[in-house]
Amino acid sequence: MHPALAVSLVFAGCCSNVVFLELLARKHPGCGNIVTFAQFLFIAVEGFLFEADLGRKPPAIPLRYYTIMVTMFFTVSVVNNYALNLNIAMPLHMVFRSGSLIANMILGIIILKKRYSIFKYTSIALVSVGIFICTFMSAKQVTSHQSSLSENDGFQAFAWWLLGIGALTFALLMSARMGIFQETLYRQFGKHSKEALFYNHALPLPGFIFLASDIYDHAVLFNKSESYQIPVVGVTMPIMWFYLLMNVITQYVCIRGVFILTTECASLTVTLVVTLRKFVSLIFSILYFQNPFTGWHWLGTSLVFIGTLLYTEVWNSLGAAESQPQKGHKEN
Repeated sequence: MHPALAVSLVFAGCCSNVVFLELLARKHPGCGNIVTFAQFLFIAVEGFLFEADLGRKPPAIPLRYYTIMVTMFFTVSVVNNYALNLNIAMPLHMVFRSGSLIANMILGIIILKKRYSIFKYTSIALVSVGIFICTFMSAKQVTSHQSSLSENDGFQAFAWWLLGIGALTFALLMSARMGIFQETLYRQFGKHSKEALFYNHALPLPGFIFLASDIYDHAVLFNKSESYQIPVVGVTMPIMWFYLLMNVITQYVCIRGVFILTTECASLTVTLVVTLRKFVSLIFSILYFQNPFTGWHWLGTSLVFIGTLLYTEVWNSLGAAESQPQKGHKEN
């Protein structure tokens, strides 16, 4: 597949996925469990049919390692989605998750004993400052919102917000730890991205039994939502189920697009595309859903994305790519 098509899949799938997730979360902030379950089930079924060959294809990586990986993956997915129910706005949610570079660097230093250049430490500092600004300004918004509430309700709102920040921090560190664990597995057994995608979504499915009551309650709420007729197809269904269906489909398109991109392009290109995708999603969320976003938020967000681009050394790579043809021309 041409890389341009893979990039299109990433932007179309991932950006629209964020839109449908916010439509779901705005109506029912606690619907994260049913969303996660639907995504996992869809990708697991697709992987069982086309990757695992109906269970006949043995895994290249032993299942005991996948069990550890999916425990972390399941925890990260559930905690990230549940954070939306803890007074966390979608823009802050996206900015905070963009701080994965910080968590990866910290755990890389502690676990893998890695050392980085001053340039990378500077870029991480920018990301850290950016996230701190966005978090601090969001805290002020929550505090100002408390003035319109009673003292008890205001305290509860701020307490839930702090719990949400704690949940996002925990998920960030757990995701980084999972990445390091996955890196060591790939180094030992080779890269098997499609297989990992299947087992990461199939093995956690029994864990949703513990969330069954919450999933059922939201399924009932979804059934009670207003009817919506899907254009062209003409099928009528509750609009919340339509949002969920589109969220699942776009999530699959997003994941597949990233997977194709990793096989067609260098890791730097993948990082750049994913970073730009997050930035576009953030801007669209702010403008379309009119989420509160001050000049300080824009400053913090800019620092996060500039720091991310600096960390990938994209400017050096682009400069090298521009000078390469000139060098070849001289040799000819």
